[in-house]
Amino acid sequence: MEFKDYYKILGIDKSANKDEIKRAYRKLARKYHPDVSKEQNAEEKFKEAKEAYEVLSDPEKHKAYDNLGANWRHGQDFTPPPDWGQAGGGGFYTSGFTQAGAEDFSDFFSELFGQRGFQTGKRSRQGFQTKGQDARVKVLINLEDAYHGATKQINLQVPEVDQHGRLINKTKSLKVKIPKGVIQGQQIRLSGQGEPGMGGGPAGDLYLEIEFQEHPYFSVQGKDIYLTVPLAPWEAALGTMAKVMTLGGELEVKIPAGSQSGKKLRLKSKGLPAKESGDQLLLLQIITPPADTEAKRKLYETMAKEMAFNPRVSH
Repeated sequence: MEFKDYYKILGIDKSANKDEIKRAYRKLARKYHPDVSKEQNAEEKFKEAKEAYEVLSDPEKHKAYDNLGANWRHGQDFTPPPDWGQAGGGGFYTSGFTQAGAEDFSDFFSELFGQRGFQTGKRSRQGFQTKGQDARVKVLINLEDAYHGATKQINLQVPEVDQHGRLINKTKSLKVKIPKGVIQGQQIRLSGQGEPGMGGGPAGDLYLEIEFQEHPYFSVQGKDIYLTVPLAPWEAALGTMAKVMTLGGELEVKIPAGSQSGKKLRLKSKGLPAKESGDQLLLLQIITPPADTEAKRKLYETMAKEMAFNPRVSH
């Protein structure tokens, strides 16, 4: 009996994970499905891909296949041990199943897994079904939407198979609720809004990845909001009350005396809302007035004499 290399059939490495196995199978299923494919030997290739997926997607069958396959070499016939299909032989119990639908699988599969392997083959006689692929798109929103929550309309180009079996793109419009407190990079799952299934199978899911538009005043890191607050030198030196913006409205904040550029003030829970809300951090920045008149120059000269301050020396 000829050994079947399921990894080669699916075009994957032995290290492929479950998602990679699924993607490889769906790609081949779409290419060779008898209802839509014009490829030569499409039905045979489709059955091979389905058989490979049936084994490699099942942890027990996958392990059994790897254990026996490791002993096979090119040029040799493949024969499993005599007790492989019996309880305790390292394979599977075979009682309780019929071989209805066995024609959808190879002799290799039958010998390796016994009648239990055909339980999915039985369903295949009623028509092939597969879930549609999941889709992922980025959605651009502003920080205000993330803070308050919003409803957005998005337009997607989704692939569909038309009545002639051709793959076409159609525009799909969706109204999407943006939850309050969503953060950059977060994904919102819309069940059943992905690519359509085949043979009447369910549609995949749609994942919306949140991306923030650049804001003229705020920047964001996770749930925390950052705002630069400019100060005059005397405000920083003497302290003051300053009005600052937050996503929830304007606040009056006390600037302590002796503040320096780069100092951070934290406004607790004024960032993006959540069970544990983020904070807003105020980055203080001292702005020096220009000495653009004679009077201002004299004032700076007086300050230089009176203060004798050298910022390049540690204080």
